[in-house]
This record gives sequence, structure tokens and C-alpha cells, in this order.
Amino acid sequence: MSTPEQFDVATLTSLRRARDLMDRDYAKPLDVPMLARAAYMSPAHFSRQFRAAYGETPYAYLMTRRVERAMTLLRRGDLSVTDVCFAVGCTSLGSFSARFSEIVGVSPSVYRSRDHSAVAELPGCVAMAMGRPSRNREASPPSQS
Repeated sequence: MSTPEQFDVATLTSLRRARDLMDRDYAKPLDVPMLARAAYMSPAHFSRQFRAAYGETPYAYLMTRRVERAMTLLRRGDLSVTDVCFAVGCTSLGSFSARFSEIVGVSPSVYRSRDHSAVAELPGCVAMAMGRPSRNREASPPSQS
């Protein structure tokens, strides 16, 4: 992964514009050509630069944002997994469930059924930071007690 010092300010600004778009509009249909336009780059160049700057592809970043939001909605418990899938911008329940399981380590229905009362007491920003999914495959999986 490149360090931010290896990018000029204009490139970082353009990449940040696209990343902010994904953070803000994660539930909308977003694709690499649209994100590349927001960054004023060609799709291939944008994908290469985004991965070099942030360590993951634009699609992986977007799906992580969607899974983060899905985790919040599933903790509330008032929506079905299918409703959450569509609320976060996914169009396929199977793909959503597979990606959620890959990132979080359990299926959306298992995650939804867990006791989240300890998180309910925390401010939303703290709960989100603590529950942020990690793609670090080197980390040991959480114990299942």
C-alpha cells in the first residue's frame, strides 16, 4: 500500500471526493465509472489509485460501508434481513449475506439474533467505532463462547 505522501494533493482530493460520495450515498446504486467521474479520472486509473491510497478496491470499500450500516440496522432488531439488505443498497440477498458473513464473521440473521444491549447504552459514534468491521484476515477470529 502506498503512503499518502506518495500522492499529490490533487489526486488525494479527487479520491476523497469519491470516497465521501460512497460514505454519503452508500445506499444508492454506485459503480466504478460513476465514482471515477466524481474523482475526474478514468475508471481503470481511479480503481488503481483508490486501491493504492486506501488499501482496498472501491467496491470493497463501498461494501464495508454498507455492512457497517447493516450492522446498525440489524442491532435495532425491527427490520428483517431482507429489508436491511435493500435499505443499505444491495440488490441481492444472497450476495449481501455472503459479503456480510465474510466481513463480520457471522451471517446477518445470526448477528441480528445476538444480544446487543451492551451497545445500546453507548453513543452511536462509539458503538459504530467499536463494531466497525475489519477485513484484516490476519486477525484471530472472535471466540464463540
